[in-house]
Amino acid sequence: MLLRDADASNGAVPLRIPADWAEATPDWFAAALAESCPGAVIEDAILVARDDGTNRRARFDLTYAAGSGPGRVFLKAEGVHRAIHARNGNLFNEADLFASGVPIPVDHPQAFKVIIDRPGLDYLILMEDVTRRGGDPRDSTRPMTVEQVASGLRGLARLHSRYWGFSAATEPRLAWVQTWAPTQGFQSGLRTYTPRGLERGASRLPAAVTAHDGDGHVDLWARYVAMLDRGPVTLLHADAHIGNTYVLPGDDVGFLDWQVARRGSWSQDVGYFLTGSLTVEDRRRAEVDLVNEYLTALDVPDRPARDEAWLHYRASAAYGLTIWLSTLGTDGYQSREVALTLAERYAAAFVDLDTEAALATLEISGIGHSRH
Repeated sequence: MLLRDADASNGAVPLRIPADWAEATPDWFAAALAESCPGAVIEDAILVARDDGTNRRARFDLTYAAGSGPGRVFLKAEGVHRAIHARNGNLFNEADLFASGVPIPVDHPQAFKVIIDRPGLDYLILMEDVTRRGGDPRDSTRPMTVEQVASGLRGLARLHSRYWGFSAATEPRLAWVQTWAPTQGFQSGLRTYTPRGLERGASRLPAAVTAHDGDGHVDLWARYVAMLDRGPVTLLHADAHIGNTYVLPGDDVGFLDWQVARRGSWSQDVGYFLTGSLTVEDRRRAEVDLVNEYLTALDVPDRPARDEAWLHYRASAAYGLTIWLSTLGTDGYQSREVALTLAERYAAAFVDLDTEAALATLEISGIGHSRH
């Protein structure tokens, strides 16, 4: 499959996306790294790990006959769910973001090369392996400390501040970014799998959650997402759950997997990250201070008022709960324990924060102004 559209080097000779990792030869890597590491000659490229599941992922160790470059790299390409990702509007977002070259002022993997094949519904990103910098990838079975979450929120505040109020006119390299909307394409998968997730988690979910059927939860999700185009909008990671994070030495937090990137309200990133990254007990104890930490770090002239921000945060659990009930209802996306643990965390927040009431208040009050 040939590169037909764009890559991070802006005009380099197109490279093929390897159909099999055996095609990622020393010569292929030398061409892929030519812009980032000029003069590098790859002596050997050894496949050290692969995971061809939701995406095709591989790690290679590289040695150099001349010049220098990364000793280990991470490759990510589209996998078996390309039709689903295309339907959700997520297929090319991460590749387009890294190919755009825009600054991303929160820790993230450095991309050395991006190849995009739109007709083939495929892409490849050649990036650093963040574990070489001491990055410790997390998931729900290894929650963060309150201070680590505070660090992640400060990082999200930097990202949001940089793109606060952006549009295609102010950031033409991000003209492709979709504004959050509860599209039928996104909802269709949620409506398929959320009922099964409710069945699988029934014994560990509160009655206020199981009182809704699958469609009821997706309806709540859609109502929340429908408000995310209200101003001010910004650039969102939009999939900032703990499984897409890593913790660096010193407790700085970085974000992986930018495939859902959207334009929308800050609360979706903040609520999704904060609620899922802490134990329920730590979240209950620290969430007020953590939301204030984010607001304090937000360097914008029209910072949301604390009461208004808290209302948006309360409503945000409607997003994470449905996403992880749906994920719990699938097979192969995440382990059962990872998905159930996250569903429990968002479910507890849904009850503790009276998310339904917050959502209704926002809808009635019309807080924020819709910007299209």
